[in-house]
Amino acid sequence: LRDWLDSTFDFTHNIPLRESISGDVTQKLLQRLRDGSLVETVVIRAPQEGVGADTSRKTICLSTQVGCAMGCRFCASGLAGLKRNLSAGEIVGQLMAVCHLEDAANSTPAPQFPSVPAPTIAQRLATFDNIVVMGMGEPFANYDNLLAALRIVNAPWALGFGSRRITVSTSGIVPKILALAEDPLGVRLAVSLHGATNEVRDQIMPVNRTWPLEKLLPACKEFARKRGRMLTLEFILIADLNDSISQARALFGIARDLHAHVNLIPYNTVEGLEWRRPSITRQNRFLDELRARNISVTLRREKGNEIDAACGQLRLRAEKNLNLAS
Repeated sequence: LRDWLDSTFDFTHNIPLRESISGDVTQKLLQRLRDGSLVETVVIRAPQEGVGADTSRKTICLSTQVGCAMGCRFCASGLAGLKRNLSAGEIVGQLMAVCHLEDAANSTPAPQFPSVPAPTIAQRLATFDNIVVMGMGEPFANYDNLLAALRIVNAPWALGFGSRRITVSTSGIVPKILALAEDPLGVRLAVSLHGATNEVRDQIMPVNRTWPLEKLLPACKEFARKRGRMLTLEFILIADLNDSISQARALFGIARDLHAHVNLIPYNTVEGLEWRRPSITRQNRFLDELRARNISVTLRREKGNEIDAACGQLRLRAEKNLNLAS
């Protein structure tokens, strides 16, 4: 039995290497995998208005690959290329590592009740509001392992986290969007749009050459129709590239047609890349253009800049330091 277990299952776990917490309490965890690869997991805390930080909304952002092969020109994750896919266990292991950290941070047992057991992983995970698969890598390029991991996260016999609180993000791999629409798991979908026209997307997202908006948007509409869920359109605002009023109006047309929510994300500066974030004035002008047309939209102010919270930054910096040390 022991031989069978050893040959069938991987009992190694993700090893936390570094924990960084920014002034806005964004928390990034750098983890080492069994082969020495590094992967990032982020905890985003958003204090609710009029409520203390201890009852903030908490979201865990998971990675699915070591590096990325999509080649998006604004992103740190793919600067060193793709190393490999994460296994289902390594994806779930990120959640377990976060929950262990939460246990350590909240371990204040009352002395009069020494026999009270520590929370299980499932109980600790239940204190989080959402899980988003938006970290390092393209989730749909690791589709089978992703779905296997999410079924473990969702299953009552495992972590029991509701599928309606799980969102998977893609840069626009159309066949997998359609496949996920048919899957009974029922997770939510976010599309990393970042350009409201093919002209803009072509400049920064190579995936658009294979699946341009003419193919991507009908697949998104089909997903929304089959799942009955509002989509999210992720839109990183980059100065002098996609922050114009004309882009805002084109984005309005897409969001209205899809009945989608828009997340506007001011660009997080990445060392070695040319892009920069728009001014607050231009950010607000873009936001107002959508709000004036009654689009559901959120402007996400920057989180965790001082801890390299943009996807892949902390990993790249750590690998660079390791190479210098060796």
